[in-house]
Amino acid sequence: MNKTELERKLTALYQPRLFKDYAPNGLQVEGKQEINKVVTGVTASMALIEAAIEKQADAIIVHHGYFWKGEVPEIVGMKYRRLSSLIKNDINLFGYHLPMDAHLLAGNNANLARALGVESLRPLESEKPLEESIGVVGKLQEPLAPAAFKAIIEQVVGRVVLFEAVSGAPISEVALCTGGAQGYIGKALAANADVFITGEVSEQTIHTAREEGIHFCAAGHHATECFGPRALAEHIRDNWGIDCEFIDIPNPA
Repeated sequence: MNKTELERKLTALYQPRLFKDYAPNGLQVEGKQEINKVVTGVTASMALIEAAIEKQADAIIVHHGYFWKGEVPEIVGMKYRRLSSLIKNDINLFGYHLPMDAHLLAGNNANLARALGVESLRPLESEKPLEESIGVVGKLQEPLAPAAFKAIIEQVVGRVVLFEAVSGAPISEVALCTGGAQGYIGKALAANADVFITGEVSEQTIHTAREEGIHFCAAGHHATECFGPRALAEHIRDNWGIDCEFIDIPNPA
């Protein structure tokens, strides 16, 4: 597939124009024209780049790319090493941040929700349509005790999670927003959720959960954001006729 065609397909899939983001969405570093092998991942770290080189990938598609607002502009140190490695190996880098969070097919939130058995999704950002909301709310088929739901979360994300059970009240309504979205706990409360799941936790988050009576789970920024890149790899492989695989670079954060 030609690079331009891959970019067109990704733009049609993720609709980046709908999102006001913190980094450019789309092609961030240009490489070769012909795309035969694609790698997806969470973050465009040097470890992922090296894995893509080993796989002889022509393109890398990530959730966390480069050129974030507020970062230093100089191409030195770590930034130089990453960019020079991509350029020397003629590898295209695509990044999709908020669009990959929100997408209902190849996105982080919807795929994590499905893996947890959360159904009948609605937007966590109630002022937005579901396909543009950064975060979702849904319902479990049957209410679960906090300890039982914690065990399911740990099985799904493959790690021990921080789970603050504020009472023994069962969980039915689930709000989630992957990554560093602990500040969205107020939106989870407004949605009448029984639990809020995200990737990270701040000191004040636990006090809010306890005082407002909502269970809270920090399941890992990286762990919760593997779901979009993994789903994207499956979609590309099954529908676009390109060899594509998700590569996980483990991160305890």
